[in-house]
Amino acid sequence: MDILVVLYRTLLVLVILFILAKLIGKKQISQMNLFDYIIGITVGSIAADISLDIEKDLIAGISCLLIYLIASLLLSFINMKSISLRRVLVGVPTILVEKGNIIESGLKKVKITVNDLLEEARISGYFNLDEIDYALMETNGKISFLIKDSDKPVTKKDINLESKPQLLAANLIIDEVILDENLEDINKDKKWLLQQLKVQGFKSAKGILLATIDTNGKLRIYKKNVDVQKRSVLE
Repeated sequence: MDILVVLYRTLLVLVILFILAKLIGKKQISQMNLFDYIIGITVGSIAADISLDIEKDLIAGISCLLIYLIASLLLSFINMKSISLRRVLVGVPTILVEKGNIIESGLKKVKITVNDLLEEARISGYFNLDEIDYALMETNGKISFLIKDSDKPVTKKDINLESKPQLLAANLIIDEVILDENLEDINKDKKWLLQQLKVQGFKSAKGILLATIDTNGKLRIYKKNVDVQKRSVLE
């Protein structure tokens, strides 16, 4: 009977948490600030507690969850209406790189190392810190980078070329499995795909981690089990 009670309470709490997440909205879920983080941890702890401890009052636990929801919505409303309170509650971005120079005081303020900064830069596509003019840590913990004007790539707008709408590439093979539905979407069949694989040296989908085709009909294949050949200089 205890197992059934725990199951009932857990499912009920899951449904309530799902509803609360929908009410909070996508923005708060994807861009958590300090208070969102605190509320998230607390709500998770309360949910686990009222699910597993059958001696706890279920109604009181659910009421507590609702109070935290109201607090989260209230803070969101305050953030939208008052800039001064927003700065106090949420904070302001911290400068980490200014005019190409690393601001050590900024790193200490947000408690990250130079290695962390370099890692975030690589994740954003900048493998040379000399390309970066400014770097800011946003209030949600993410780092934004502004590339130097001299290192910005030339765009079609710069050379007055006509831009064409881009579409997503279609996945044809994922982890050695041919996706028949995606082939049908581009009006192709498995026979055509196998012929294209043969041209690139594959007898079948075996050994292929990913195969995609873009809007220009270019087939790109990524092999499985490709290892790094040399010791990384990033270590």
